[in-house]
Amino acid sequence: MTDHPRARKIAERIQVIVAETLEHRIKDPRLGFVTVTDVRVTGDLQHATIFYTVMGSDDDRAGTQAALESAKGVLRREVGRGITLRLTPSLEFVLDALPQGAAHLEGLLAEVAERDAAVAAHAAGKRFAGDADPYRKPADDLDDEPEA
Repeated sequence: MTDHPRARKIAERIQVIVAETLEHRIKDPRLGFVTVTDVRVTGDLQHATIFYTVMGSDDDRAGTQAALESAKGVLRREVGRGITLRLTPSLEFVLDALPQGAAHLEGLLAEVAERDAAVAAHAAGKRFAGDADPYRKPADDLDDEPEA
């Protein structure tokens, strides 16, 4: 999917049209709290991939996916009315994995912070082996020279 300026403008317009249509026109009870996060349009403007997120459980996500598939014709008709193209692009709905990925990363960061705290607690009161400053200084070099 290419990043042409016209395709980007069409994608932004499709995102607005789909979001407004889902909010005001689609009355399917399976449709959960859905948010259209992104739309990508092919360079030839023939296909639009619509990314969305759903708040709730896996059952809510499955119900929303079914509701979007059944409302695809209405949404495509509204997109055709709202954009000025000779051909209306086909629509594909894809569940955006961004929230799940962010939750996974949050969990990993919390685990790392917990391990860092355990290492810091274990290292408390410890000191390094050897001198505090193991590097030679120019003044030490003068003291180490043998006397003639």
